[in-house]
Amino acid sequence: MSQPLGKRRKSRELALQMLFQLDVGKQTPDQVRQTFWGAREEAIDQDTRGFAEDLFRMATTREEEIDTLIGQYSANWRIPRMPAVDRNLLRLAVAELVGFPGTPVPIVINESLEIAKRYSAPESLGFVNGILDAIAKSRK
Repeated sequence: MSQPLGKRRKSRELALQMLFQLDVGKQTPDQVRQTFWGAREEAIDQDTRGFAEDLFRMATTREEEIDTLIGQYSANWRIPRMPAVDRNLLRLAVAELVGFPGTPVPIVINESLEIAKRYSAPESLGFVNGILDAIAKSRK
């Protein structure tokens, strides 16, 4: 049974926060899991947490493949020079594109843009959209 869109977005936001912590905090995935879930004051239902974990696991286990794809389509932008939120939002979206082919591409892109509106700079929307669109077209 699939989750309602709101729960899926919450999962994506949680996974983005975990990826950001991994990236900026220079921790291992296991350290991130332990501190991230241990620090949550709000109750997160199992489906939401499970999908967040699945996305995080996909993004971390296939990081090299994902970063290579992002690098191929981010003209003039090396991944380490991207803003940390944008870099990890792209990793999250590409992880979903490559690891969860059952999720329609427009949903992955639209959800990424909605999350970018909340966590990233306004000028990042076109950047994120352009890279994800190019990757999605290349995978058809």
